[in-house]
Amino acid sequence: MAAAPVVLILGSGPRVGACVAQKFASSGYKVAVTSRNAPEGKTPEGYLSLRADFTKPDTVPAVFEAVKAEFKAPPTVVVYNAAALEFPPEADSPLSISSEKFTIDLNVNAISPYVAAQQALAGWDSLPKGTKTAFIFTGNILNTVVAPMTEFTNLGVGKSAAAYWIGVADMAYTSRGYRFHYADERIENGKSKGPEIDGPAHAEFYAQLAKHEGDVPWHATFVTGKGYMKFH
Repeated sequence: MAAAPVVLILGSGPRVGACVAQKFASSGYKVAVTSRNAPEGKTPEGYLSLRADFTKPDTVPAVFEAVKAEFKAPPTVVVYNAAALEFPPEADSPLSISSEKFTIDLNVNAISPYVAAQQALAGWDSLPKGTKTAFIFTGNILNTVVAPMTEFTNLGVGKSAAAYWIGVADMAYTSRGYRFHYADERIENGKSKGPEIDGPAHAEFYAQLAKHEGDVPWHATFVTGKGYMKFH
């Protein structure tokens, strides 16, 4: 009997993270969740809970080691759901954000997920050939537009940087059965869903991506109830 697949959710909050965890658990996955203030051990749902600080990319490998130690297998699906932004000290001046704060947020939004993708890839190489694997990054529209809000500066830079390396990784590794996706929920006219993102819709779409269902590209824009939709 094949071992149950493992999903690792990096940055598991009460909306997207919680819904994704529940969906994958109900689909037979063993689940590991992380957040900065998470209690170590098991959650009431039976998930492995780990503390992780994504402002420090060099701590990411230890999370993967802990998951492998617990489940005797690396995660087949990795969901990166952490994000950070910084309000400028001068509201109308994005360049008033200090380089230190800029770097911290870039670590969360682009560099820690990059390290997580490296760790995922290393684990996938140890799995039986044909195992369906996926790295799914919770993105938004900021990799395609410049929002007229200075508080999105650090977030937009990070999302744009992550989107680029995710696209390159997907092109490089798809032939090996490894998928990388930048997931971005929209409304039907293609505009941003903004703060009204739908947790259950993310969960359903991420489960589809994990199964490699449909011809979904790395830039995985989707709409609640409709799944992947291409927007220009």
